[in-house]
Amino acid sequence: MRVSFTRGHFGGFRAAVSDMTLSFKRPLVLVGAGKMGSALLNGWLAEGLSPSLVSVRDPAASPEITGLAAKGLSLNPSVHDIALTRPAVVLLAVKPQAMPEVLPELALLVQPETLFLSIAAGLGLHRLKELLGADAHAVRAMPNTPASVGRGITIACANELVTSEQRALTDSLLAAVGDVGWVENEAQIDAVTAISGSGPAYVFYLVECLAAAGENLGLDPDLAMKLARQTVSGSGEMLHRLEEPAAVLRANVTSPGGTTAAALDVLMGEGGLSPLMRRAALAARDRARALGK
Repeated sequence: MRVSFTRGHFGGFRAAVSDMTLSFKRPLVLVGAGKMGSALLNGWLAEGLSPSLVSVRDPAASPEITGLAAKGLSLNPSVHDIALTRPAVVLLAVKPQAMPEVLPELALLVQPETLFLSIAAGLGLHRLKELLGADAHAVRAMPNTPASVGRGITIACANELVTSEQRALTDSLLAAVGDVGWVENEAQIDAVTAISGSGPAYVFYLVECLAAAGENLGLDPDLAMKLARQTVSGSGEMLHRLEEPAAVLRANVTSPGGTTAAALDVLMGEGGLSPLMRRAALAARDRARALGK
């Protein structure tokens, strides 16, 4: 399977997002302004999208979102009023469990020129069709939380109605917060969810475990946490900047018979990190599948 990527500007190539205000002659609607929805909105605003072109539907909108209303953002308009504006994109950023309640009302917005972009984990394109109607042009995407600092990665899959222009529009929107890739086989999205969607939590837990190991060796808790955070974030920055494979970077820091090698003998041994991570990813993928049923 081949996956093509659009690089976000943090990834080394500035995506064609600077013309976003020119592309958006019609509004963008954000349904759900939680952490991920807000991260995407902030990325779009930073790239020049005018708040006056955005409608947000969220009964528990944050003070930050509420404050944007003074700059022209439309907060909690009726679906009927939104329909009159013929929106270009409706971003669905509510939890998958809430979709059966939220989506049927939005069916009024279904038209060929409106793209529905869902970032709800586990919610398949077939389910979007059931809840919105067979004529919905829909893309299912899985971003991750580093989008909040412009370093996310999103994988997307489109249904058969999505046009090439709508794919390009999706690229521009998602590239505002990181890299973007596409898959044609939607089943791959659940695997993506297990790796990059849930993956940041695995990394944060690694920091917790590394800091706890430092405490166990007698380090002050604050120092142990500082060492763990800086080591993981610095190593991540090396992965971001350098072209060498992760295996090569690992080998570069591992001297034969040294301290790192002694630790890796444990982590890479039977029952070590690799089989544990496979079991964890499998559990996440299976849960994503269950959410989509």
